[in-house]
Order: sequence, then structure tokens, then C-alpha cells
Amino acid sequence: MDKTGTADSHLEDFLGGGKKTVKNPLVPIGALLTAGVLTAGIISFKHGNSQLGQKLMRARVVVQGATVALMVGSAYYYGDNITGTRKRNLDGNH
Repeated sequence: MDKTGTADSHLEDFLGGGKKTVKNPLVPIGALLTAGVLTAGIISFKHGNSQLGQKLMRARVVVQGATVALMVGSAYYYGDNITGTRKRNLDGNH
């Protein structure tokens, strides 16, 4: 009984195998926007432009909130389908 790779396959089944980003591509885009605005804000603070940095930090909060709202909304919308698939895969029924 060779069990090599079963933990990886179960983890991939549990995580959805990357299908969540296909269902809602706006979440990774929102995460990248959040990181970009955060980086721009840190750079502006470093260069001494505190007013621009403060505006960018406020924009980051808005973008981050929208990303979290998209995550929660997509989890609610796709929740039944993901839960049903997860139960079948963990029980061994494909």
C-alpha cells in the first residue's frame, strides 16, 4: 500500500485545485491592487510625501475591504457547490 502523494492530492482536493480563482478572478486582482497601493504608499512615505502616503493608505483600506467583500460574497455564492464537492472527495466518492 503505497501512500505517496495522497496528502498532496487530498490537500489539492480540499483547496479546490485552483478552481476558486477561475470562479472569481476579481479576488486575486483585488489582492494585487491592494499590494500595489500599499507599496506605493510606503514608497511615498519613504520619500517624505506624507499627504500622498496617507491618501494611498486610505485607498488601500478601501481596496482591501472590496477584496474581502468579494471573497465573502463568492464564498457565500459558491458555498454549496464547494462544500458538496469537498464532502464527496473526502469520502472517497468521485
